[in-house]
Amino acid sequence: MVLPSVAIIGRPNVGKSSLLNAVAGRRVSIVEPTAGVTRDRVSIFAQWNGRRFELVDTGGLGLVDEAMLKAHVTSQIEVAMHEADVVVFVVDAKDGLTHIDTDVARQVRKLDKPVVLVANKVESRRDEFEAEAMHRFGFGEPLFVSALEGTGISDLLDAVVARLPAADEDAMLEGTKLAIVGKRNSGKSTLVNLLAGADRVIVSEIPGTTRDAVDVPFEHGGKRWIAIDTAGLRKKSRVQDAIELFSLARAEQSIRRADVVLLMFDMTRTLSQVDKKLSGFVLQHFKPCIIVGNKLDLAEAEGKTGADWEDYIRQELKGLSFCPMTFMSAKDDKGIDRCLALAEGLYEQADHKVSTGELNRVLQLAKQRRAPRDHGRMPKLFYATQIDVHPPTILVFVNHPREFTGAYDRYLQNQLRKAFAWKQIPIRLVYRRREKVELPPE
Repeated sequence: MVLPSVAIIGRPNVGKSSLLNAVAGRRVSIVEPTAGVTRDRVSIFAQWNGRRFELVDTGGLGLVDEAMLKAHVTSQIEVAMHEADVVVFVVDAKDGLTHIDTDVARQVRKLDKPVVLVANKVESRRDEFEAEAMHRFGFGEPLFVSALEGTGISDLLDAVVARLPAADEDAMLEGTKLAIVGKRNSGKSTLVNLLAGADRVIVSEIPGTTRDAVDVPFEHGGKRWIAIDTAGLRKKSRVQDAIELFSLARAEQSIRRADVVLLMFDMTRTLSQVDKKLSGFVLQHFKPCIIVGNKLDLAEAEGKTGADWEDYIRQELKGLSFCPMTFMSAKDDKGIDRCLALAEGLYEQADHKVSTGELNRVLQLAKQRRAPRDHGRMPKLFYATQIDVHPPTILVFVNHPREFTGAYDRYLQNQLRKAFAWKQIPIRLVYRRREKVELPPE
């Protein structure tokens, strides 16, 4: 049930992350001219010539990390190399061969696995000449690629697919996307590693270890999931460099593409402006969300329980008052099953459809109970119909859309939650101006 794995290996700054992004067609890994930017194994699901595989970016071999994470990064690289079915060994054509490249080649050779040798940054005849010397590694002729310019990518993918093992038609490609977001050091990576059953992301006492958004497929209860581990966020005033800004953007992108969001906080600390900002972003994109209190073991040691947090959380995160709340200890594997059961339930709620007749009955009754404010324009709600799921999206025809926004919009959402199977998720109401709408026949 696992896709073939292709690991991108090389010393720092040879363009491994740029290569992953070129294959993905979007910025997945952070691309920044600083050695050691990629710390975790960052992966994408790729498809080429009918073959599907996981492409994994890794940190640079030979890295000396400023945050004392060298051992962690090295272990991530080693795991990626040993789990890989094919290794893409990347060198920098502009720099030519270095002693670190030779060391990397020696490690790759020990794996006894199919290797695709890639000379990256080939953008001139001189670069091609420098790259020719790389055949001495014994991995065959190097492929000339420029990840920055997007040249040579097709040839690279052809070579990778040709070396993949026999296809597994049941291989996992998709699953329910579960974005795990929260403030720094709230335990997100510990949870991801527990779900994956392996150390897929670095767990460290150093806050901010995870910089990229890391996709990790796993199965639970016969259901396929993709956990998206995101960078821990902090106040913008404390974002000091480009890497932090990129990590912030990745976290926001992860929420946008998630099916369900786990908003995780540390139960030994109070909520912050970062938690509130994240909750606002969840609402902005109408994402089903579970409020997750982690480190229950430490909280209980301090004499606190989940019940002590309920009222406090509801008061601080008023916009998410309809979202379920649960508490766990990711370190002790406590409360995980309940959390995933809630996530599965939210996904099903977001997939629910209602009939046009029932929808209009509920909305018209809600308007009779409480009409929008009349600013001399007699607000009228003519007709509504559900046009989408994930999130449930309701198109509402009215004469003055502005009269149905703000508090009244929230009121209508709450009435729909009470009436239908959308009890714990956001509902998107889209108002369209019409002077008069003829109702369709029942």
